[in-house]
Amino acid sequence: MSIKVTFPDGAARDYSRGTTGTEIVEGISKSLAKKTVAMRWNGVLSDLSDALEADGSIEFVTRDSGSQDVLELIRHDAAHVLAEAVQELWPDTQVTIGPVIESGFYYDFYRPAGPFTEDELRIIEKKMGEIIERGAAFTKEVWSRDQAKDWFETRGEAFKVELVDAIPADQSIKMYAQGQWKDLCRGPHMRTVKDVGQAFKLTKVAGAYWRGDSNREVLSRIYGTAFATKDELAAYLTMMEEAEKRDHRKIGRDLDLFHLQEEAQGSVFWHPRGFVIYNQMEAYIRRRLDKSGYQEVKTPQLMHAKFWEQSGHWGKYRENMFVVPDEIPNTEEEGPVVSGDVDYLALKPMNCPAHVQIFNQGIKSYRDLPLRMAEFGCCHRNEAHGALHGLMRVRQMTQDDAHIFCREDQIQSETEHFVHLLYSVYGHMGFDNVVIKLATRPEKFGGTIERWDAAEKALGDALRATGYDFEIAEGEGAFYAPKLEFHLKDAIGRSWQVGTLQLDYVLPERLDATYVAEDGSRQYAVMLHRAILGSLERFIGILIENYAGKMPMWLAPTQVVVATIVSEADEYAQKLVRQLRDAGIRAEIDTRNEKINYKVREHSVQKVPLMFVVGRREAEEGTVSVRRLGTEGQKVEPFMDALVALMAEATPPDLKDAAEKAL
Repeated sequence: MSIKVTFPDGAARDYSRGTTGTEIVEGISKSLAKKTVAMRWNGVLSDLSDALEADGSIEFVTRDSGSQDVLELIRHDAAHVLAEAVQELWPDTQVTIGPVIESGFYYDFYRPAGPFTEDELRIIEKKMGEIIERGAAFTKEVWSRDQAKDWFETRGEAFKVELVDAIPADQSIKMYAQGQWKDLCRGPHMRTVKDVGQAFKLTKVAGAYWRGDSNREVLSRIYGTAFATKDELAAYLTMMEEAEKRDHRKIGRDLDLFHLQEEAQGSVFWHPRGFVIYNQMEAYIRRRLDKSGYQEVKTPQLMHAKFWEQSGHWGKYRENMFVVPDEIPNTEEEGPVVSGDVDYLALKPMNCPAHVQIFNQGIKSYRDLPLRMAEFGCCHRNEAHGALHGLMRVRQMTQDDAHIFCREDQIQSETEHFVHLLYSVYGHMGFDNVVIKLATRPEKFGGTIERWDAAEKALGDALRATGYDFEIAEGEGAFYAPKLEFHLKDAIGRSWQVGTLQLDYVLPERLDATYVAEDGSRQYAVMLHRAILGSLERFIGILIENYAGKMPMWLAPTQVVVATIVSEADEYAQKLVRQLRDAGIRAEIDTRNEKINYKVREHSVQKVPLMFVVGRREAEEGTVSVRRLGTEGQKVEPFMDALVALMAEATPPDLKDAAEKAL
């Protein structure tokens, strides 16, 4: 019995049922077969050795294609090679799970002798290289549950036994062998371990709990990365070295911008210098929102749980919320702090339900829409301690949050309005490489499929009207709405997801956000959830790393230091600083009895963008010697000329644009 196989160019051929992808590609071209490592069968990435049992479409995946498929296969197979290498070197080690992640892969191990060390990574890498050169083929077998459990129990692999038990009864249990070594895996894999290549690197060791449960065993996690070529690996490692130098946590300490500590997990202590950046960012985005027709509001930190129940967050997001009993705690030494029968409040993890409460005050007409409501809302999310990461992943954050309540016929214009505003803001921040993704309905969602289909279509149509291209992020929408994600690339090529726009039909219905339509009927408003920076904390962290701490003049905590060469110039320096501060410049003075080269070096380390150096001659002539961070030499010019130039450079970009338009 034959099946029809359709190729990417539309051509179709008949093959015997049970023909494998390997047989098909070898029948087409021996050279193509050598390069092919997997296939997409009816759009699903599959083992090349799979037997084809029905009509379908095929696409061959070649190792030199540079596709995301190839990169994920290489990294997936590298994780298996890592696990085999570890067990060859330390046979009593148990393997657990080893997924592909965005930057590479990791594998978690339970080693009785204790966690792995950084020095042992090089030993493991060498063994991995040997295994790859042996070139064992990946072969797949489907086992019964009892067969898989017996195999792992015999080898003392307790974690794998637990994984087998967790596989749903309706799913098959796949085992992949690479030579004599076997692993439980869903697949797919490439043809042989040799297809992994030698462009891999183990990067670090960390601790992890089995299944993320702090009450379970502590595992040793080995991270690694792999690429198709050594040149790609070298470029990645160079980027990682640069990223380490730019780490915002280190720069934050060195420049005295902020700190974090154990007693306030995930909450930022902003120091004076760092809070200058924070305030400048908030003032900038507030001006942009004000000019764009947003009305700023302020809503409570604590709200009754009923609002979160109505919105759906209580059922789907409660584990990420800080919940507070609504009663006065017991102050006596005896008895519980709170009773068991209380109402609950929650620290808001987002502002949406609170903004609906403001919208619902009074009757809204179709003429009142769109209503753009903004808030610099302080939100709290109960992130796991291990997930926290400097400013990038916090528990307390301030969002440049806003919600647009509009009619159906306003979706397109409001989307265009928002997207153009967002691109303008990112341009001012120095980011001109932005990728947009449309995240669609997730597996668990609120509302009806019909509503979701309508929301996805409306958002996609509106975005197309802006003229910007976008990608589809299948199944990655919020539980209540599809969303646009805006990913920007920084100075060293890393991608950051920051801004979002969500088109929500669900929340207005759940919280009864209605308006009176032109025909007098009550209609649910469309709710657009949107943010440009996301959280101020995270965006500032991104800026610090993007600029390696050397902030643009308008954001620099100290914009200029007036430094003296001799004590006779102290009075002149003090006069200049007063004039600079009167002009709105953040200026400091350095009259210490130190050599000028020492002062220049010290302020350069602190990333001060400009120095005005003054001595006897400058004091007599009313001039300054201007030194700019990152450049050699200096330029002597009249102080007033230097002040005018500095004022222009220190003007925030939105105000500069406004001034240019006014001329």
